[in-house]
This record gives sequence, C-alpha cells and structure tokens, in this order.
Amino acid sequence: MTSHLVTLCFDAQEPPRLAEFWAGILGRKVGDDGVTLLPNDDLEFAIRFTATDAEKSEPNQMHFDLTSATPEAQQATVAKALELGGRHLDIGQRPEEGHVVLADPEGNEFCVIPAGNNFLADTGTIGAFSSDGSQAVGYFWSKALDWPLVWDQDEETAIQSAEGGSKISWGGPPVREKTAKNRLIFEVAPLSGTGVEAEVERLVSLGATRAGSAADGAVDMLDPDGNEFRVLAAR
Repeated sequence: MTSHLVTLCFDAQEPPRLAEFWAGILGRKVGDDGVTLLPNDDLEFAIRFTATDAEKSEPNQMHFDLTSATPEAQQATVAKALELGGRHLDIGQRPEEGHVVLADPEGNEFCVIPAGNNFLADTGTIGAFSSDGSQAVGYFWSKALDWPLVWDQDEETAIQSAEGGSKISWGGPPVREKTAKNRLIFEVAPLSGTGVEAEVERLVSLGATRAGSAADGAVDMLDPDGNEFRVLAAR
C-alpha cells in the first residue's frame, strides 16, 4: 500500500488573488473554481488556495524553490513576481549565494534559484518544496509516498518520485518550534482499492498521528514533526 499526492492546500486570505499570482509565476492554468492550479506535466498534483482568516505570523514550514534554466530566466522570474505583486525579502541571505528570496502578495516566502544548481537539475519549475523538518519526517514521507530518498546527509533529507519532478526536502535540526497551523499542507489518497482506514493505519504505523475526521470521510493527520496533512478517499 502507498499514498499518492493529490493536492497541496495553500491557506490564503484572498485565494483568487494568490491563485492568479502563482499561476502567472508557474505557468499553470486556474480551474473553474478560480482557486485551484491544475496539474500538468511539470507537477502532477493540484495546488488549491483555501480561505483563511488567520494572518501569517511566522515563516512557513515549507516554501517553493523555483528553478532557472539561465541567468536571464532567473531575472525574468523575479521581474514577473514583482510585477504580479511580490516583493523582495531579507532573511539574512548573502549576495554570493546567488538565490533571490521573495514573498508573494500575502508574505509567503519563496526562492528563485540560479541556473546550474545540481541539486535541482532535472526537476520542474518548482524544483523543491523546501521544508523545515527532521530526518525522521523525511524518512516518514519517503515510506508514505514510496518516493526514494535522493539526499540523506547530516540529518538533511530529500525525496523525489521515481518518475522525477519536484523534490521535497527537509533541512534537519534545529527544527523551528511549531506554534500555529501550517499554511501549506498536503492531501494524499491511497491507491485505488485501498480504503481510507487501512491507509490511515499504515501511516500511523510509520509514525503519523490521527487528528480527526471530516464530514466528507477524509482523515486529518499529523506527521512525526506535527505537520498537518489529510488522507482522502481513493481516487
């Protein structure tokens, strides 16, 4: 048994506005609901912007690392982000590091990585979902999704689907104390023929915790670091 990624849910105070921003940056189509970026060959799961009244109060547990094919492409991505309402962000990065740190219109951090980055070679426009997290949580998600570990060094981990595409990475200790619900959470679903409860039991055996059930039959869970995710019915 295994789960597959269905959706990345992204909390937003103005979901249509944030969907429009990220559609412009990522070159994705927005669905009929006006708040969902549809899957494509570059990223085979949806990104849905979900309404919240909660203001952003701390750095996100996860941010996007965007790839660049050339120096000019990096500059173009930065210019597009600023045009659509993004802004530069100072988190103490050094000029020699080469990446550009930005925030979207609601302050969500993301990086535009320079061309020639070996770690992000042969990935998508979102090279990595770069996350604050422990080695244990990287091992958990590797088993949960059946994605091989492609980096495991100095307690930093990263996984990637065997088919390629975006990586998910975790920076290792120190892991920032979690004080609020994550604004970006994954929705997963078991493969066809596997029930939700059976998959929930498997994920619990891997170190997850059940947090509750929704009216639609989905199950809210926490990974070993306490990050929220949701298990949907098989699709």
